[in-house]
Amino acid sequence: MLNFEEELKKFKPSLEVEDIENAVYQEDLSDMTDILREMMDQKK
Repeated sequence: MLNFEEELKKFKPSLEVEDIENAVYQEDLSDMTDILREMMDQKK
């Protein structure tokens, strides 16, 4: 049977996940609200 406490102690996050996280935070991600605001501003 698995000992979850022991398994959690061994857990180390993947370096790839950390790299992706940094890349996402550095990107300028537009969401639907941003797009709608731009469209409204263009109409004025």
